[in-house]
Amino acid sequence: MAVRRQPAQAAASALRRRPQLSEDVANHVRHLVMSGEIRPGDFIRLDETAAELGVSVTPVREALLTLRGEGMVELVPHRGYVVSPLTVEDIVDIFWLQGQIAVELVRRAAPLITESVLAELTTLNASLSAAVDAGQADEVEDYEFEFHRVLNRLTEANKLAWFLNNATRYTPKRLYAADPDWGRSTVRNHEKLIDALRAGDVELACTLMRQQFTDGAERLIAYRNM
Repeated sequence: MAVRRQPAQAAASALRRRPQLSEDVANHVRHLVMSGEIRPGDFIRLDETAAELGVSVTPVREALLTLRGEGMVELVPHRGYVVSPLTVEDIVDIFWLQGQIAVELVRRAAPLITESVLAELTTLNASLSAAVDAGQADEVEDYEFEFHRVLNRLTEANKLAWFLNNATRYTPKRLYAADPDWGRSTVRNHEKLIDALRAGDVELACTLMRQQFTDGAERLIAYRNM
């Protein structure tokens, strides 16, 4: 089965800010797998992928070795790497894990919230809203990341934040960032979250954080079924 490819320009843009080349490629392939742009059973050709991304074969090979260790691809002798099965339950589990960690982080952050933090969150959410309205997917991705990073840094729970960052590698962020409906829903969720934190309602803040990840799983499942 032929691999469905993104335009080369979009693929190159996806790599623009990452420092490690093999991880750049791994992130790109993760996005393709998670978004359903390549499906279980599709082969990932080293030469084609390298040419598409404008890199040598070496970082592509290294990336596929990493993804093999993660169970995202399998090596078929004499044929190459093929995308592994990915079930609805797998997607639910991935987002459940992300949500569990994010909820614990916001629970720890809530007692540490100050007016300056609320102001920073409000400013970031306003910038996110403007980027959504302008269709600026790169900025949407950046502002969404920064919003959550402000909360996570408050806790000084560096290991938990590290685990969350690694778990979110399996989120096809560009897919969400390019979806204005997801963007507007996220902005509204953030507004409610800021209000809950301002009111000191920790349980509501946790519920809202969990909803964001549940919504993410539901949207991804629906997208892959289109």
